[in-house]
Amino acid sequence: MPDFVAAVDQGTTSTRFMVFDHGGDEVARCQLEHEQVLPRSGWVEHDPVEIWERTQQVVGKGLEDAGLTHADLAALGITNQRETTVVWDRTTGEPYCNAIVWQDTRTDRIASRLERDGHGETIRHKAGIPPATYFSGGKIRWILDNVDGVRAAAERGDAAFGTTDSWLLWHLTGGTDGGVHVTDPTNASRTMLMDLETLEWDDELLGILGVPRSMLPEIRPSSCPECYGATRGDGALGGEVRLTGILGDQQAATVGQVCFAPGEAKNTYGTGNFMLLNTGTEIVRSSSGLLTTVGYQLGDQDPVYCLEGSIAVTGSAVQWLRDQLGVIGDAAESETLARQVEDCGDLYFVPAFSGLFAPYWRSDARGAVVGLSRFHTTAHLARATLEAICWQSRDVAEAMAEDSGVALEVLKVDGGVTANELCMQIQADVLGVPVSRPVVAETTALGAAYAAGLAVGYWKDTDELRENWKEDRRWEPGWSQQQREQGYARWKRAVSRTLDWVEVDG
Repeated sequence: MPDFVAAVDQGTTSTRFMVFDHGGDEVARCQLEHEQVLPRSGWVEHDPVEIWERTQQVVGKGLEDAGLTHADLAALGITNQRETTVVWDRTTGEPYCNAIVWQDTRTDRIASRLERDGHGETIRHKAGIPPATYFSGGKIRWILDNVDGVRAAAERGDAAFGTTDSWLLWHLTGGTDGGVHVTDPTNASRTMLMDLETLEWDDELLGILGVPRSMLPEIRPSSCPECYGATRGDGALGGEVRLTGILGDQQAATVGQVCFAPGEAKNTYGTGNFMLLNTGTEIVRSSSGLLTTVGYQLGDQDPVYCLEGSIAVTGSAVQWLRDQLGVIGDAAESETLARQVEDCGDLYFVPAFSGLFAPYWRSDARGAVVGLSRFHTTAHLARATLEAICWQSRDVAEAMAEDSGVALEVLKVDGGVTANELCMQIQADVLGVPVSRPVVAETTALGAAYAAGLAVGYWKDTDELRENWKEDRRWEPGWSQQQREQGYARWKRAVSRTLDWVEVDG
């Protein structure tokens, strides 16, 4: 068997290619950003063609820099930004429009109408998620209703829908020349169209959203011994590398963090924050504003489910300081600037740029800076931004404990923001539990590689994966209980100031 397993990590701001050895250690990496298209307030788009081009570039450069070829790869996995919606023409391979990104709020009236028409509880029960702008179903409906010719093409069977995993896999396996149109249950569970119990597209949900079944990819296990397909063509991955793993990015991080036992949790810090708690093969339905989602399905084993708290804006709030305000020159400067003050000076920043996700689910919210006075400086704003990342995670942890009855004992963390050591210390302070970062912080790519490698026997089982996990750094809480609770009460008051800002029903 070849020596390595690779993964394509197609994220919100960039596409990364990584290669791992049997110990789970990084062998190669290449990463390129793609453009964030912002046509109007609340709209966020990506160019699917640019994403495919970036994928080819990072694969080629990553292999070249490491002195590897496709023959060195036992398998390839894909992990992806979830919910981001691509609709393309099967006959030409061209997208009908830009991808609508998970952060996009243009479907707020579609989501509101679903609730008003009495479909909310059906969607929550069958799909495990509420009607919200976050999910793919409303985005598909918007494209069908607003992009000329798409509904007719869908009825003819010419229009294909996919999240970016399906878009890339279709191209990797031949595109218009026999490309395979598949996804896995973790991505399908983010559409409002899949039944959590059957792991199949549901006719009632399809009818509610008005989505033709012909558009949808086949749902196959996250780790697939039968192989979805093999790479084709003359590119860097020509030569039939087996594609055997697909996981949505947050589920991939759960696998990469080896959270295989019920009660184990991880939090990924990227554009947004995503905390997942393994609930085993039991579907736990949330009463506290969390999502019930598929964690992973390995081969013919029963699916494993998770409770998830999805937060829209965390790392992207730091990007906002850099790109829109010009307060910092790069993301690392946020820590340097924030360390100039001992605390936020009772300043709170609620970055509800796209409304509030878990546990509030309020698309009418918008961002606010609360408690501002002439005393405050850019250092206080930078610190309040880091604290906002951590308070939002506290909101989710509280809801998770209420739904599951399991108190968090330690939080495993990963993603780019974990390089900010002040932010991780604040996270331990506001949660009151230790925060643990692994040696391999980019666990989304690692999780996709694990799924692909398990399918072909490169790793024999999840116990072998557990042996690979190693802690790099641990932060212990330093705040008193009184300090923690007073700060949280102020945060909740700040959140209340952001609500009812946008009219979504008019």
